[in-house]
Amino acid sequence: MLSLPTRQLTLLSILTALCIGFQLTPRPPNVEFTSLIVFVVGALYGIPIGAGLGILVMFINGFFSPWGFGGLNIPFQIIMMAIVGIGGGLYKREKAGSYDVSSFVETAILGAFLTLVYDIITNLGFAITLWLAETPILMAIITAMVWGAPFSLVHIVSNTIVFAVLFFPVTSTLRKLLGGEHHWKREPLLT
Repeated sequence: MLSLPTRQLTLLSILTALCIGFQLTPRPPNVEFTSLIVFVVGALYGIPIGAGLGILVMFINGFFSPWGFGGLNIPFQIIMMAIVGIGGGLYKREKAGSYDVSSFVETAILGAFLTLVYDIITNLGFAITLWLAETPILMAIITAMVWGAPFSLVHIVSNTIVFAVLFFPVTSTLRKLLGGEHHWKREPLLT
């Protein structure tokens, strides 16, 4: 069973509430901070907690989103946000060391990639909804991708900027709150 010290559990609870609050607050379409928070939680707490937060937030969002009920797209949103949390856990770095401009570029690319994959999968989920409404599958996929393209573009650009600008300052601040080092050591993911 997972047991977190009180300070870590308190911070995780605050981040969870913040993430759910951001997700349920009316905002411009596809401009969000949920992906960043889930990614940060994965980086700070590891894969199981990052993925768990992604699952929880998108499950709640599926039913209470300001944009309406998520319908058949809920499982796709849940899976993809869990993958964002897993990505944060895989990106986790050692506490010692430092980060530089290339680190900001790296997180920007990760944010763009994860958002692109998220949008492709959730657009395919929408295509399945169209297909179940008796639209031919190829037409359903094309319709979903074309209809979703402007929203995906906004989502990818905004998350690229959010990840580049906020990941390291937010993570460093949270590490300080947890009493740990605030520098990150750059290491290869695979050794």
